[in-house]
Amino acid sequence: MSDLQTAPYAELTPDVVLDALASVGVESDGRLLALNSFENRVYQIWQNADDARAAGTILVAKFYRPARWSDAQILEEHQFVLELAERELPVVAPLMLQGRRTLASFGGFRFAVYPRCPGRAPELEDRDALRWMGRFIARIHAVGSQATFASRPAIDIASFGDEPRAYVLSHGFVPPDLREAWESVSAQALDGVRRCYERAGDVKSLRLHGDCHAGNVLWVSQGPHTGPHFVDFDDCRSGPAIQDLWMLLSGGADEMGRQLREVLTGYDDFFEFDGSELYLVEALRTLRLIHYAGWLARRWQDPAFPVAFPWFNTQRYWQDRILELREQIALMDEPPLESSGAR
Repeated sequence: MSDLQTAPYAELTPDVVLDALASVGVESDGRLLALNSFENRVYQIWQNADDARAAGTILVAKFYRPARWSDAQILEEHQFVLELAERELPVVAPLMLQGRRTLASFGGFRFAVYPRCPGRAPELEDRDALRWMGRFIARIHAVGSQATFASRPAIDIASFGDEPRAYVLSHGFVPPDLREAWESVSAQALDGVRRCYERAGDVKSLRLHGDCHAGNVLWVSQGPHTGPHFVDFDDCRSGPAIQDLWMLLSGGADEMGRQLREVLTGYDDFFEFDGSELYLVEALRTLRLIHYAGWLARRWQDPAFPVAFPWFNTQRYWQDRILELREQIALMDEPPLESSGAR
């Protein structure tokens, strides 16, 4: 096991963080606040009060997990977000650092700096909020459809289903008495995913946020930019438009259908939604469940993960995942969500 897998941030001390920022002209007054992030390391920083122009300004510095993305993939993410910002979409884009670059490196770590965007979680039970978010997601997709990613991967069955399943099985994470059951039910679940993709047909792939859940949307209620602001495009990929919509839905089928109608009422003002993608809602949920288990397994040697996720890799965890996937198998064979907003 390499050091990058077992302790990827062992050398990222507060001094290294401050020196890294100083190397690109961002002078901090020494205050750092670690924010909630496991894949990367993210810090809120206060700029040096000796600089009158920057005094009191709070920035956010993201230090990327080593060896996860290539430079080209990170820069492609940055370029996509900057493209959205240029179209006046409410996204939090990386700042241009010294040398007219958004990605810098120091001490073996790559990092970017962002403006701080204070806000609260969106109220997804509010129909107006759902429509508002639908309009902005549609505008993101309208921009995303105008070009393709050259380096960043796609959301597909292989990378979100087959590969994480194989990793979990080959590294002995499932208890021996549950291995056969999880191996069987995960295979059945992926067969169900494939059937959903077949029913959906040839859906269009475009550049997406990729991880558009409520935690990556900040609702700003003051100032000139009231409304949702989309943050953390770290998982942006190519995929079907429904990927950025289904994670906003919760509850039973009737409730999710109501929420989806509100989202698509706003969405259809700016971009056309292909109703055949509704066949993919439960398929994408299934892929996310398998991918999440694989993600935890791949990160388990990072000392931060056993502390943050003590329930992972327990007998109860795998029992619950087996039941969860069985439920998904049944859901994927049911008719898709209905929405009058889908065409």
